[in-house]
Amino acid sequence: MITRSMENTMFSQLKTLSVAFVLATSAASYASAQEVTYPEKCKSSHDMAMDHEKMMKSSSMDMQMTDFQREMMDGMHKTMPLMTGGMMKDDADVAFVCGMIAHHMGAIEMSKTELKLGDNEEAKAMAQKIIDAQVKEIEDMAKWVEANAK
Repeated sequence: MITRSMENTMFSQLKTLSVAFVLATSAASYASAQEVTYPEKCKSSHDMAMDHEKMMKSSSMDMQMTDFQREMMDGMHKTMPLMTGGMMKDDADVAFVCGMIAHHMGAIEMSKTELKLGDNEEAKAMAQKIIDAQVKEIEDMAKWVEANAK
């Protein structure tokens, strides 16, 4: 059972990780971003999405978040199960690339939130730059997966 103290600690850690992730990456754009899809060959046979969703529903952390925090976390919730599932592939190279595709998808989701809800033009420019770069990187990685994953 998750206690209130554990929820607060988890929220604090997720908030810190989210901020660090945004600062560590670079920039991106909501309007011009192409939608990217997760390659079929990266999908796991185990439904990690269900496990992750159950964990998040058992937490009242959502009630403590601002709109932008909630939207960023929603974007990460969409991609986290893909990342953990992709990393479960039997081949190390495929696991790495599949995990990175989902990781980049998370960065794009967070960047879209910045473009939608952010106020600082420099941060929004970084968000657009992230989207532009990572959409291209996802396309390249998806081609690699198609050619190399069994």
